[in-house]
Amino acid sequence: MNQQLKNKIEATDTSINKLLKEQKFTIDYFQREYRWQEKHIKLLVEDLTTTFLKSYNVEHKRPEVANYKSYYLGPVVFSISPETGKKSIIDGQQRITSITLLLIYLNHLQKNREKQVKIHELIFSEYFDEKSFNMSEEMREPCLKALFETGEYIVREDDDETIKNMVARYDDINECFPEELTQDALPFFIDWFKENVVIVEITAYSDDNAYLIFETMNDRGLNLTPTEMLKGYVLSRITDKKQRNEINAIWKEEIQNLHAFDENADQVFFQAWFRSKYAVTIRPGKADSEDKDFELIGSRFHNWFKDSHKTLFKLKTSDDFYTFFKNQFPFYVKWFIKIWNAENSFNTSMPHTNYITHWGIAESLQNPLLLASIKYEDEQSTIEQKVDFVSRYIETFTVRRSVNYRKFGASSIKYTMFNVIKLIRDNDIVTLGTNLTNEVERIPETWSGVSDFGLHQMNGKFVKHLLSRITSHLDNLVGKDTNYSTYHHPNGKQFEIEHIWANKFEQHRDEFDQLTDFQRWRNSIGALILLPQGTNQSFSSDRYEDKIEHYLKENTYAQTLHPTYYTKNPNFLKSEQIQNLEFKAHTDFKKTDISERQELIQRICETIWSVDYFNKQN
Repeated sequence: MNQQLKNKIEATDTSINKLLKEQKFTIDYFQREYRWQEKHIKLLVEDLTTTFLKSYNVEHKRPEVANYKSYYLGPVVFSISPETGKKSIIDGQQRITSITLLLIYLNHLQKNREKQVKIHELIFSEYFDEKSFNMSEEMREPCLKALFETGEYIVREDDDETIKNMVARYDDINECFPEELTQDALPFFIDWFKENVVIVEITAYSDDNAYLIFETMNDRGLNLTPTEMLKGYVLSRITDKKQRNEINAIWKEEIQNLHAFDENADQVFFQAWFRSKYAVTIRPGKADSEDKDFELIGSRFHNWFKDSHKTLFKLKTSDDFYTFFKNQFPFYVKWFIKIWNAENSFNTSMPHTNYITHWGIAESLQNPLLLASIKYEDEQSTIEQKVDFVSRYIETFTVRRSVNYRKFGASSIKYTMFNVIKLIRDNDIVTLGTNLTNEVERIPETWSGVSDFGLHQMNGKFVKHLLSRITSHLDNLVGKDTNYSTYHHPNGKQFEIEHIWANKFEQHRDEFDQLTDFQRWRNSIGALILLPQGTNQSFSSDRYEDKIEHYLKENTYAQTLHPTYYTKNPNFLKSEQIQNLEFKAHTDFKKTDISERQELIQRICETIWSVDYFNKQN
């Protein structure tokens, strides 16, 4: 190759279809790990599906997708070796990996459809019946192959960070992908995803040029963020120089506090704050509708604020701006950070805020919900209780949906949650309790769904959440000093889901003719408990009569299977709460026992998530 080609740089806008179809690229050594977190993949799915739904109409034919609104995913940088022609990803590996996971998931959704959209060629090439995945990296192949073929990959202890994150993000996609796109709209969405998601592909023919592009793209020192543009506007509205300098100093300090958590926390904060307190409109669900307050805050809150501060914020004079940003701004930053801390570390004053970190709704909805009822005049204890109440509502909503096999992607519940935000805005604690009680009672999914609920390959994350809540709740009833994090995410040895029945169909021939029937009962929630890692593995294949002796040494929920527990702990049944749950021992464990345990779990759920909690006032 000549020097002219080595110096050449090409840039073109392209579709996912053109970018990935029968392509092969290696991943550059310095960015091999896939590090996207749950919030990143959920935000991507939310953005994609929301943009698609702005154009989709049930009366459309598929060719009309070509005219749907496009979505810009950003640039990717490749280097092509002039000597070998090998194509390497220099920047964009995180997004391409995430796109591949979403494509695999979409392919599973359409597997049982008579007519399928051709997307496997965007995931792998096939020669002589051997699959060769587009992202050529040996360590990823087994995971990608398993996800593509079965939708499941069992993570091993020696798997690296990339594999663990890929599996976790695939599960997140399943969790947040909206139900309304899984049926008739699915082929429309796949078409749109392939052709209307725009990526700028930048190609260099030397590594030096490719890295120079990468460094230039990631040097954002001269780019003003929406927060910085908002700051400039706010300061321009304050005419008194001393007051302007004071607000500038406050602004710097608060943004620094937010950045201590995450580099984008300032933007997340303003979106949450403005939505929680000031958004009054949301885009209608009809195709081609215009964005309203809720969407405009998400896309360009600095411009929205300029257009809305007189009518919605009542900020008109210099003094208005000064007083508002001197008092309200640092107050809500402080509580946004306190909530963030409570989400990440168990807080006895706001326990439910930690629960919804592990089983909550989209950040774009959850954050404004948690801020909505808080008032500047509230005392600390009142605010903590308000945040806990709202967190409990969110968890009740997600758990009730989940035990009924219902999803809660952002697009599916956006209108419901926006109405709740407006309903609870600036509520006092009594009104908040009443409003949330009414909202819980409006949730269409009931606890009766527990009777048919069980573990499957895509809901292990939720099952662990549910069992952790049940297990810690029962421990607390008998006076044990444990909490949710003890079982869900302890610092030391982890807990795993234990099947009470070993995976041995032949041992249950007296009750089952079909393997699938046996497996369904074995995976029922009533046939599952939590045990410490290692303990679970050491006797998971034992018969029940042998296992039950080990269960007597474990958590309260496991111990209640054994009749000896009741004789050695006579106070257990004296508690009125325990009596109402109607526990019983199980010397044997047949289908009838699983059904009884299933009914017990329903009663426990009704107790744990009772609306009586909202009647607890300061």
